[in-house]
Amino acid sequence: MPTALLVSHGQPSDPEIGEREIASLAIRVAAQTRGIDVIGVTLAMPGRLEVVSANAPPDTVVLPMFMADGWFTQVQLPKRLGGVPLKILPPYGCHPKLAGFAAGWLGDVVARSGWNAETTNLIVVGHGSGRSKRPADVTHAFAAHVQNIAQMRSLRVGFVEEDPCLKEVLAGLDYRAICLPFFAARRGHVLEDLPEAIAEAHFTGMVLPPIGLHPCTPGFIALMLDDATATQTRAAS
Repeated sequence: MPTALLVSHGQPSDPEIGEREIASLAIRVAAQTRGIDVIGVTLAMPGRLEVVSANAPPDTVVLPMFMADGWFTQVQLPKRLGGVPLKILPPYGCHPKLAGFAAGWLGDVVARSGWNAETTNLIVVGHGSGRSKRPADVTHAFAAHVQNIAQMRSLRVGFVEEDPCLKEVLAGLDYRAICLPFFAARRGHVLEDLPEAIAEAHFTGMVLPPIGLHPCTPGFIALMLDDATATQTRAAS
């Protein structure tokens, strides 16, 4: 049976919470694959990733549940794998079909609300970084691709840790606006920074769950892993 590891950042202040969440996601993903053993693990749980990777089959694939391919996925993750030569896939947030997935979601939301795309504003909010341009670049690319498909009235992109800030991009819009958080999980920024900015900006539009929490996300990840493990199998043969 092919094996895949889902690796998330987790919650360093309470590692058990993140471990339960990624384990639950792994179970739901595995149920929709073509027979893949999916294991969930976080970077926040000391020693856990090292043990799992050391016991993983050599053809195991690793899917980082991160939104950008930055330091955590390029440096920290390979280091934590302890030199085990597992195949690390591009992060979840960098998948080329994620924008189409999000655009379909927006289309459903707009239709259910009785609106239309031409009169609805879109705000994509991401983490950003004060040290690297990469997280913002990935977020901008994702947002532009979504807008190219969804054709909303306007697009704004804001960040938690760099300009333009969340309050700025959420201000001055009427109720026909949708805020899409470009995050994999509901963590501190989504639970604290975003609601604070919404209140300060007097934003009255709709706020969707983080893209990583869409109900169809397990199925989307399952397709990613099916493709990846099939490629691994062909390469091995």
